[in-house]
Amino acid sequence: MQFESPIVRRVSRQIMVGDVPVGGGAPISVQSMTNTDTCDVDATVGQIRRLQDAGADIVRVSVPSMDAAEAFGAIKKQVEVPLVADIHFDYRIALRVADLGVDCLRINPGNIGREHRIRAVVDKARDLNIPIRIGVNAGSLEKDLQKKYGEPTPDALVESALRHVEILDGLDFHDFKVSVKASDIFMATAAYRKLAKLIEQPLHLGITEAGGLRSGTVKSAIGLGALLLDGIGDTLRVSLAADPVEEVKVGWDLLKSLRLRSKGINFIACPSCSRQNFDVVKTMNELETRLEDVTTSLDVAVIGCIVNGPGEAKEADVGLTGGTPSHAIYVDGKPSHKMKNDNLVDDLERLIREKANEKAEREADIIAKA
Repeated sequence: MQFESPIVRRVSRQIMVGDVPVGGGAPISVQSMTNTDTCDVDATVGQIRRLQDAGADIVRVSVPSMDAAEAFGAIKKQVEVPLVADIHFDYRIALRVADLGVDCLRINPGNIGREHRIRAVVDKARDLNIPIRIGVNAGSLEKDLQKKYGEPTPDALVESALRHVEILDGLDFHDFKVSVKASDIFMATAAYRKLAKLIEQPLHLGITEAGGLRSGTVKSAIGLGALLLDGIGDTLRVSLAADPVEEVKVGWDLLKSLRLRSKGINFIACPSCSRQNFDVVKTMNELETRLEDVTTSLDVAVIGCIVNGPGEAKEADVGLTGGTPSHAIYVDGKPSHKMKNDNLVDDLERLIREKANEKAEREADIIAKA
C-alpha cells in the first residue's frame, strides 16, 4: 500500500536537463555515469541503453578530449535519455559538445581559464538553453583553499562552490545546479546543508567515491538518506566501484524507501528464521531477478510464517504468508487462495505480473479519462 512521503522538500529553482525537470518540486531524478571509453561509441551507447532500461533519468559521459567530443556527438544521436558532458579545463570541448546537442554541461567555471573563455561557454549555454552543473569535489579543491583550510572541510567545499556560483551570477546565468561531494559522509552532508541555505539553485547529491557495491551502497544510503530526509536534493547519483547499472538500482531503492518516487516492486520480506515454511531467501532472490523489468509500482510481501505474515500481507498488493501444509496468498490486502511449495516462484511471478498489468491498465484508463 503506497503512502505519500512526509518529507517536506527544499524549495529550489527549476532547470531542464533535456526533457527532465530538475528542482522546483519535480521528482528527484536518478543519474549514473558511463565508465566505457567515450571514443568507443558502440560500447558507450550500449551502456547508456542499459542504464536507461534500469531507470536512469539522466546519464553523464566524460568528455576529456576533442576526439571524445566528436564521439559524444555520435552517441547523442543514438540514445534518448538526456546526456550530461563532464568537462574539465578545455573550454573548446564544452563549446563543441554544446553544438552537438548536449543536454547539460558539467564544468567548474573557475577551472575553464580566463574570463573570455568562461564567457564564451556561458554565452553558448544561454543561447542553446543548456544548463550547467557546478561540481565541487573534496579531492580536487583549489590550491589556495587547501592552504587556507589545511584539509578538505565542509566550509572549504561551500566556499569553492560559491566562487563558481559568483562567476555565473556575474554573467547573469542562473540555470545551473550544484554539487559539493566528498567521500566522507559527515563532510558531504554538512556542506550540502550549509549550501542549501545559501543558494536557490537545485542540488545534485552524491557521496563521491563511496566504495564498492556493498560498502558504497551503505555509505550512500546513510549520507544521501540523511539529506533526503531533510528535504535536500533534486537529483542524485550513487557513486559505486561497480557496474553503473547498480548505481541506478540503488538510487531508485533509496527514493522508493523514502516514498519520494515509486517504480517497480517494493518488496517487504522477512530475513527468515526456523519458523519459515518455505525458503524465503531463495524465493526473494529469484523474484527480484525475474521481476526487474516490472515498472508498475506494487507492494509485495513475502513472509515465511504466520507471526507477521498476515499483517504485512494486508498492507500489500500481493502477499505471501508461509503456512502448513500450504501458504496463504493475499491480493489487495485480502485472503485470496492457497499455494504449495511446488512451483511457488513460478506461480508467484505469474500472479504478480497479472496484478501489475491490471494496475497499469487501470492507471492508463484514469489518465485517458482525465
